[in-house]
Order: sequence, then structure tokens, then C-alpha cells
Amino acid sequence: MTRLFNDPARFADDMVSGFAAAHPEYVTAVPGGVVRAVRPRPGKVAVLTGGGSGHYPAFCGVVGPGFADGSVIGNVFTSPSADRAHTVALEAETGGGVLFLFGNYAGDVMNFGLAAQWLTAGGIPARCFAVTDDIASAPAGDLARRRGIAGGFVVFKTAGAAAEEGASLDEVVRIAERANARTRTLGVAFAGCTLPGQSEPLFTVPDGKLGLGLGIHGEPGVSERELTSADDLARTLVEGLLAERPQHTGSRVAVLLNGLGTTKHEELYVLWAAVSRLLAEEGLEAVRPEVGELVTSLDMAGCSLTLTWLDDELERLWLAPVDTPAHRRGTVHSTGPATEARHAHPGRRASAASPLPTATGAAGRTAERAVRALRAARDVLHEQEETLGRLDAVAGDGDHGRGMCKGVDAALAAAERAHEEHAAPAALLGAAGDAWAADAGGTSGALWGAALRALGSALPADRAPDPTELTAGAGAALTAITSLGKAEPGDKTLVDALQPFVASFTRRLTDGGPVTDAFAGAVADARTAAEATAGLRPRLGRARPLAERSVGTPDPGAISLAMVLEAVAAHPKR
Repeated sequence: MTRLFNDPARFADDMVSGFAAAHPEYVTAVPGGVVRAVRPRPGKVAVLTGGGSGHYPAFCGVVGPGFADGSVIGNVFTSPSADRAHTVALEAETGGGVLFLFGNYAGDVMNFGLAAQWLTAGGIPARCFAVTDDIASAPAGDLARRRGIAGGFVVFKTAGAAAEEGASLDEVVRIAERANARTRTLGVAFAGCTLPGQSEPLFTVPDGKLGLGLGIHGEPGVSERELTSADDLARTLVEGLLAERPQHTGSRVAVLLNGLGTTKHEELYVLWAAVSRLLAEEGLEAVRPEVGELVTSLDMAGCSLTLTWLDDELERLWLAPVDTPAHRRGTVHSTGPATEARHAHPGRRASAASPLPTATGAAGRTAERAVRALRAARDVLHEQEETLGRLDAVAGDGDHGRGMCKGVDAALAAAERAHEEHAAPAALLGAAGDAWAADAGGTSGALWGAALRALGSALPADRAPDPTELTAGAGAALTAITSLGKAEPGDKTLVDALQPFVASFTRRLTDGGPVTDAFAGAVADARTAAEATAGLRPRLGRARPLAERSVGTPDPGAISLAMVLEAVAAHPKR
């Protein structure tokens, strides 16, 4: 288990502080992550890796010449927020544009995509690329839905080397796409990992078994089989990857035999002896293989095998020199003058400290009710944090309760500050939503942040809202979530509870019932719909590869929404 921590909620931040203090010659800590200690030459493409923490040396351990220019770091197994990604990018970019590289997970796609939009709107060209190397997470005919695991190391390395050579943003993206298309990974787990502050692992593997097709966020394997010998495991991994060999590829491959946190190097070398022999028997030549811990999952016991079929260009980039805290190869020669200077960039977003519109008349009471609603949400989410985490761990990474608590705490603090300034309801909920998204990160952070801002947008600043404005606000929140997350009813997400709530609330108010009664009735409908998600198979997000395991358990996002709505309904109106 993870034993060394202070406040579990600050584990990632404390880790970054220690990492930067240990490697000042390589990195500087900035809000949201780390960047190179010395800025690269002007005009270089800034390659930024990122994702949740818990995977060291991915992602921050490979910041340095020849690899990444910075790393955006989220909470354990949780996507960093768009605000964090945007901030790190502004610190790292030097005029050549920005490329965000990450695994194909909904929260990462959402948050890095938003950050890229903000950068582009501010005059900084920015692109995103999501790695899809895990062959166990979707069938061969559905490559775009595969998640990214250890193969991201090869994609990041080759793209970073291209940027170091002076390639343009379009060229660096092309290299990432080419490396990803030629990369396949398959992993196994012998035992699950444990989040900081928790006493039980996110999943267990029966004695004498292994979980085949694990995820690196504490997700269990998609199937179980007997754990026999290293030779047998090597055959399983090699045969699985060769069955997925890309077309029109040669015989030279980059190979990673990756430990996931607890499997010892000696064990990996035993396995490598068998893997290397099997590859040679298949006519494949391993080019500078890497055996060790490259993309971990906290203290998970397990390993993964990655093959990247190289061409001349990718091989040159794979072998190119690199100098980072966790990965070194050859001697890096600078291709131009670097500079120590860091400056405020004109593309930086407007400060949240700008004066907020003021509430007048009965709008002040609306703002007060919004603060009380957030307090009620805070109370219930903290009470149910462990329950939500257990629900999420059935087919996900177990962080939903912790993420919701971080988000609501930040939202409430922002709302209380805004209320002290007599902010209008829209401004207050907008500040709360931005804080929720920035602090929580992940999919739920982005969605709840967008929903609060959208809800507030319908509320007047000079009077109490009428029923039409209340239903418009509820509808705007639903639209914001579906537009951002692309989920539909039936996908087994919070939309399965929110859509029935909005429909019921709108219908009841349209029929002329009192607001309190309409809200209470809609909340009951939302709870019923949330519980009914137990019968659904997830079609989106981290739970999708483990869809069958999820059947029988309600969606944690839908349940947490129902909990919040119930707490708000039960809170005295006053």
C-alpha cells in the first residue's frame, strides 16, 4: 500500500514539490506541474506530457532535453484540469506552438482539449494527441476507442526528439500519429494498487491468477487466467501483440518491458529472457530495448509489454539522445541558444480576481441560497466519499469520491468569497464552477464546472428567477454537460440521472406547481434513474473496457448527482 503521505488530497502536489526540489537542474515547479529549468531556444515546439499522478517516471520524470518541455500533473489517477494544462503551457512555450500528449481517457481528452482551445484563442497554436496503444481495451476494428498505457512512452519520446531537432508543430504531430499507429501494448496484474489514505486495494487478483489487460489507473484486467511460469507469461504477451501487428511494417521494433510499481527488476529480467527469445524466433530485432519502470500504477504488482514497429525515421528518433531525471541516453547537444527568462504571456487568460457583477434586490437571496446549496453538497459528498470511491472502483479507478470532495470544497470557497463581494448569482456560480473544474480535474470536475456556470447564466442579477428562468438554467446545465462530455442517456454516466431530473422539473413547473414541490419530485425521479443505471453497460469512459463487471453496480457519477440534489432539496429554504 501507499504509506508515505501527509494529506492524501495533496499527495500529488507534495510529490511535485519534492520532485522539483530533488532535480533543480532539470525542472522548475509551476502551478499545475513542472517545466524545464532552462527554457529551450525560441521557436521550439513545446511538447507537454500529462495526466494523473501515480505513474512515475511518467510523466514528470521525462522532462528535459530530448524529451518533454513540461508535464501537467493531476491528482492521483485523475486528469489535470484545463486550467492547469493552460498554465503549464504558458510557462513552457517559446513561440513554436504547443503539443499536449496524453493517454486516451475522457477527462484528459476533455481538459487538454479545452486548454488547447484557450491557447489557440490567445494566439498560441496548440494541438492535442491521445495515445491508443492498449490492445485489451477495444477490438482491433475500433482503435480510436483504445486507451493509452505504457506505449505512450515511445510516442512521447519520438515526438519529443522530433521537436528537439527543430520540427514544426505539424511535423511533431505527424510523428506522434505515426508512432502511435505502430505501437501495441498488453499488460497483466498480479495484485491491485492502493490509493494514498486507503487501506484496501482498488481490486484484488485471486491467488494463482493474473489479470490480463489491466489499466494503469488501478483498473483490473478484462479477464483472469492462471499464473504459471515466466515463459508462459512471455508467450501470452508476445503472441497477443503479434496478433495485432500493424500492416506494412518491418522487423525492427522498439520494446518496453515495463514494471507497474511492485514487480522487481530481477523478475522483469527473468521475463525479458523469454520475451527476447520469442521475438527473435519471430524474426524481430529489438532496438535498444527498455526493461524497468517507465509507466507505473502506484504500487500495482504487474507488468506490460510494448512493441513499436520502427521505420528509419522513428528509429532515429527513438535512439536520439535524451537527458531527463528518469531517462538518459547519449549526449544531448543544444541546437540553439536557450534562455533562463520566464515572462507573463499575452495569451494568459483573464484573472478570476476581476470585479464580479453585483446582485441587487431579491437576487441577493438567490445568491445566498446558492451558497447554502453548495454547503449541503459539501456535507453529503464528504459523508459519502468512501461509498462513491467503492462504486467507482468496481470498473474504474476509485477516485470519484475524492475528486468530488476536492471539487465541491473549491467551489464552496469560491462561492463564499463571491458572496462576500455581493456577486450576482451568475457570477457566483460561474466562480464556483471554475474553481470546481480547476481543483478537481478529471471528467467530473470539468462537467460539474461547466454545469454550474451554465446554470448561473440563466439567473437574473436584479430579482428572483421566475420558473421559466429556472428551467432554462437546468436545461443549460444539461446542454453544457452533454456538449462537453458527448454522453447520451444510456451511456451510464451522470446524464442518465440529470436528463430525467431536468425533464421532470420542467414538466412540473410548466404544469404550474410550486417550485419546491417541482424540485422535490424531480429529485426523486433523478434518484430512481441513478439507481437504474445498475442495469446498464458503460459505453464511455474508463469503465467501458470493463463493461460486464460494471453491470449490477450503479454509475458513481449518476449516484453522486442524485445525492447532491437530495441534499439540496432537504436543506431549509429560508
